[in-house]
Amino acid sequence: MAEGQEEAPRVTIVEKRSGGTAMLAVLLLVVVVVVAALFLMNGEARKDSAVEDAAQKVGQAASDVGAAAKDAAQSVQDQH
Repeated sequence: MAEGQEEAPRVTIVEKRSGGTAMLAVLLLVVVVVVAALFLMNGEARKDSAVEDAAQKVGQAASDVGAAAKDAAQSVQDQH
């Protein structure tokens, strides 16, 4: 540099990167959504299973009533 000229000041820019907290919040939200979805699906599966079980019992009861009616008709026919 020539005499009498001052050196220009140097500027350093420091970028602070944050986002660890935001990333943790997003991760926590994803976990909560997944757990809630699992509970809802499990509840639906239990409800579906209960409905299926009830339908099977109704079907079995109808079959039993049909068999009893057939037996009663056969008994009436045998008496005549």
